[in-house]
Amino acid sequence: MNRVLVVDDEPQIVRALVINLKARKYEVDAASDGATALRLAAARHPDVVVLDLGLPDMDGVEVIRGLRGWTRVPILVLSARQTSDEKVEALDAGADDYVTKPFGMDELLARLRAAVRRAEPVGQPEDSVAVETDAFTVDLAAKKAHRDGRDVRLTPTEWHLLEVLVRNAGRLVSQKQLLQEVWGPSYGTESNYLRVYMAQLRRKLEADPSHPRHFVTEPGMGYRFER
Repeated sequence: MNRVLVVDDEPQIVRALVINLKARKYEVDAASDGATALRLAAARHPDVVVLDLGLPDMDGVEVIRGLRGWTRVPILVLSARQTSDEKVEALDAGADDYVTKPFGMDELLARLRAAVRRAEPVGQPEDSVAVETDAFTVDLAAKKAHRDGRDVRLTPTEWHLLEVLVRNAGRLVSQKQLLQEVWGPSYGTESNYLRVYMAQLRRKLEADPSHPRHFVTEPGMGYRFER
């Protein structure tokens, strides 16, 4: 049974989420401020966090950064903030998805299920191999990346994106295909997600992130991984 941590200071939203999540057999913890959320996350180890950005004691982005200091748990942002810059800031801090208020419960639950699936380990085909470049190594079977002799910490979403690109080495993968394979079939136009996550992969793996050799952008079309 998956455990969800709901972080929101609006009691009616928390109540609606708790009722709907428990009806679908999730275990649920709730927090109305950032400090409580961080304590509960450390104590209860949720499988996914649903986080409002407008909290009374700290900005939700600070909570994301606090969580990302020690856990790769999927974080689904739920916020009334709708500008592209605010979405990018949350994604860049380590959020996995972003739902704007007001929201449909069915959509939110579908995105939550997708976030949980991305974090679950999956069996790898027998032909999984380690891919080595001049800057880093990716071991698809072990689900690990190494750079300069050290493990590179990737979130489940970062890893999933990396895996799709590596399995299609040398081939252009369209923005729509990447979005649907990594985030789910209901995605296809959220190009800002890809910009943020590709920047994070480059920052973690490329020798010179501002002049990437391995994660190549094809403007207006998609991305390509080159060994």
